[in-house]
Amino acid sequence: MDFGPHLMLASIEGAVISAILVLTAMGLSIVFGVMRVVNVAHGEFFMLGAVLAWAVTVTIGGHPALGFVAALAIVPVLVGCIAAGVDRLILKRINYDVDRTIVATIGVLYIVQQSTLMLYGPEARPVEAPFNTRLALPWFELGENGFQMIWPWGLSVTSYKLFVIFAAIAVLGVLWLVLTRTKVGLIMRATQQDRDMAQAFGVPVAQVYSWVFGLGAGLAALGAVLVVPIQQAHYLMGGDPLLLAFIVVIIGGLGSLPGTVIAAVLIGMSDGIISVFFSPTLAKIIATLLVAFVLVFRPQGLMGRIAV
Repeated sequence: MDFGPHLMLASIEGAVISAILVLTAMGLSIVFGVMRVVNVAHGEFFMLGAVLAWAVTVTIGGHPALGFVAALAIVPVLVGCIAAGVDRLILKRINYDVDRTIVATIGVLYIVQQSTLMLYGPEARPVEAPFNTRLALPWFELGENGFQMIWPWGLSVTSYKLFVIFAAIAVLGVLWLVLTRTKVGLIMRATQQDRDMAQAFGVPVAQVYSWVFGLGAGLAALGAVLVVPIQQAHYLMGGDPLLLAFIVVIIGGLGSLPGTVIAAVLIGMSDGIISVFFSPTLAKIIATLLVAFVLVFRPQGLMGRIAV
């Protein structure tokens, strides 16, 4: 009864990683899919979301749930507005040139990171979860008398981690409805397919790009707000999410949202399971090797389309 329970626990940890990763990578994928911009500063918007979540909860005080709900409502919008401003002030002025946008977003990365260091400090600071009840998990085992349920027996998970998983699923559902069933989604898809034709039909492409860049950063910030009660806020915490988000987007297919979801679940679950049984470093190595394998044998990713 040793391997199975530990595998269950590792799978839950992997599901939590997948939930955060799918939100972060979805933002990166939407930005690339619509704007064809590689946002190297995406991880810093994630970090900014975590730091601002700490600031909001500390400012409001009181019961942890009050600050957490306020952070959920305020932080993604605030980070999205900051990202939209970056688009208007920088990316639009360089006409979204591929090479220059990479250099520009690298500059944004360092500006956001060092500004946070000056204002927030180098300390890692925790945010208290709004609820954190430990829930005992049952385990089924085939014994001499057939299947037996053992409960409680020591394996448990916090209610907040389950909330993170279901919250990510809910956000994905809302995002899918917006992209496929609303006028906003239609405009975004039209801009993605043919920017010039969309502009000829009266679509305000410049505004759409700002919305999309802000939406991508807002999704990353939302993932950070959800994860910060589990992982402390720190000004250097944007590196790993950026790396994993790029890995997910490359494996899933650049600009492919279904591919992003599949790859996020694959990478998140493998990261959680390998980290529990072996080491987090090995998990990152395997993910990187998987990217190399995909680039060699399927350059368009799992669900991407071959450029013609």
